Amino acid sequence: MKKDGANAISVSGLTKYYDGLAAVDSIDFEVKEGEVFGFLGPNGAGKTTTIRMLTGLSQPSDGTAQVLGYDIRTGITFAKREFGVVPEVSNLYDELTALENLVFMAQLYRIPGDQKIKRAEELLSTFGLSQRKDSRFSALSRGMKRALTIAAALLHKPRLLFLDEPTVGLDVVNARLLRSLIRELNHQGATIFLTTHYLEEADFLCDRIAILVRGSIVVLDTPDNLKQMVKWEPACEVRFIPMPEKAIIELGRQKGIHRIEKLGDNVRLYGESVPLLTEAIFNYGSQKELEIAFINSVRPTMEDAFVQLTGVNLEAMLVEKGGR
Repeated sequence: MKKDGANAISVSGLTKYYDGLAAVDSIDFEVKEGEVFGFLGPNGAGKTTTIRMLTGLSQPSDGTAQVLGYDIRTGITFAKREFGVVPEVSNLYDELTALENLVFMAQLYRIPGDQKIKRAEELLSTFGLSQRKDSRFSALSRGMKRALTIAAALLHKPRLLFLDEPTVGLDVVNARLLRSLIRELNHQGATIFLTTHYLEEADFLCDRIAILVRGSIVVLDTPDNLKQMVKWEPACEVRFIPMPEKAIIELGRQKGIHRIEKLGDNVRLYGESVPLLTEAIFNYGSQKELEIAFINSVRPTMEDAFVQLTGVNLEAMLVEKGGR
């Protein structure tokens, strides 16, 4: 039933077919206890299908996995007592209040009667929802609904939390609050399995990232290592005050600069090396008696890594989710 080990999740040859097509194609990976593990990919790559198998909502066609030491085929009922799931679409009830939803979920988790309301009110306070505890779920804002859905998954203090697109559709403020919460939960010892379409979010939150394309894992590494795999021409971005109209033409004559592009109020320069670029920038500023308001070397981003490592257009990550 349960196997001991340092991994929160161990996956071997996990496969799922739908109508003869492999939605998940013999994948292997491990999630370490206490890490935030990102599971990225374009729509239809198999991310949600994988979560459904790992959480017992769907049976694999082949392969196996252990979640918190329990085999997903024979011990998933026991594993569910120790993990929480936050689906992309909330599983709470519109007609119940915030407090009633949490108390109901506490009953499902078999939390003792004298602790249900106490635990629910603790989480309402944690998520800043105490004043809305008597509001129906349907009357809450999108950010509040997302926060309450996460609170419901935390009622039984899970060791492992599955988060499927936790910040999708949220405004900037609520998305930032939820990212901070995820970091805090991890600091408290929870292992986080995260899917997201937002590559900057994955870069900020995750210890390691697996990228899934057409049901297969194409790469798995730390965010820094993934970005270091990118073929990248050295670049610097600068803004002068004032910005001369002929800055692009004149900077192009400086030694070591290969090409230049205008980005809003800034200019980005590409060349042989960052030191040569910065030297050219300071020389030009000195010649023209210009103040440098902003200067920064440009590093590869997770977006750059995703595009180069997968060959998938970035827009494929951002379109409306469809299929399985």
